[in-house]
Amino acid sequence: MSYGNFFRGKSVLITGASSGIGRTLALQLGAVGAKVTLTARRAELLATLADEMVSAGAVRPLISTCDVTRDGDLERVVTDAVSAFSGLDVVFANAGFGVVGFFNRLEVADYRRQFETNVFGVLRTLKASEAEITRRKGNIVIMGSVAGYCATPGNSPYCMSKFALRALARSITPELARAGVRVTLISPGFVASNIRKVDNSDRFHPEAPEPMPAWIVADTQQVCRHILRAVAAGRAEAIVTGHGKLLVGIERFAPWILRLAGRRMAARGRGHRTEVDAS
Repeated sequence: MSYGNFFRGKSVLITGASSGIGRTLALQLGAVGAKVTLTARRAELLATLADEMVSAGAVRPLISTCDVTRDGDLERVVTDAVSAFSGLDVVFANAGFGVVGFFNRLEVADYRRQFETNVFGVLRTLKASEAEITRRKGNIVIMGSVAGYCATPGNSPYCMSKFALRALARSITPELARAGVRVTLISPGFVASNIRKVDNSDRFHPEAPEPMPAWIVADTQQVCRHILRAVAAGRAEAIVTGHGKLLVGIERFAPWILRLAGRRMAARGRGHRTEVDAS
């Protein structure tokens, strides 16, 4: 079965749909006939995306803005989606950002802010949609990261949050399977997105340069096709991007290599990512 056949006509909710992976997933799902609910905080970006989807022949998506860190927002979004499309079949818990910096420069509040979006935001999404997804025997997709396997200097809040999501997915997959719900954990490597243009307070800086070399940043279109195939196939997890698979393989079979690389990175005073200037 192609992912087009799987998603055609289904009601799909995407958090963090205004940019990056979420935006591309929306475009690809719209192209195969899914009925998409777009949610994020920036309504103007969602409106532009909705117009682009319609211009490409998609069913007009529903826009329902929300903040995944606020209690009650996601319940409203799910209610809107069910009302608009007579149900909800698939939810992509995609919203997230990254707090960066070395441990001695970070406060407990930085870690709390990271978890509020990346972990509790995902939990709010799953809890708000659980009853409807269970009723439809649908799919839950959790957007993790290779950082949930390979922790690196300068990224402890982000890596912690992604390790937590991997544990969440592992725990709930067999639980929800009893009700016919399939859970897929997606663990990408470096993907072209705006996440590296967001500062530690979750503010977007469009002028910030891409800190990663171009050769290692994967194309979002190709990554999202892999994601949709994995969900359609009912896979429990998909590690996406070649360098992501390589890093996870090293972590599993030769972890000393990454430990050595981490010590060298820390000695040079930098992690995988550069803090965005929040001034």
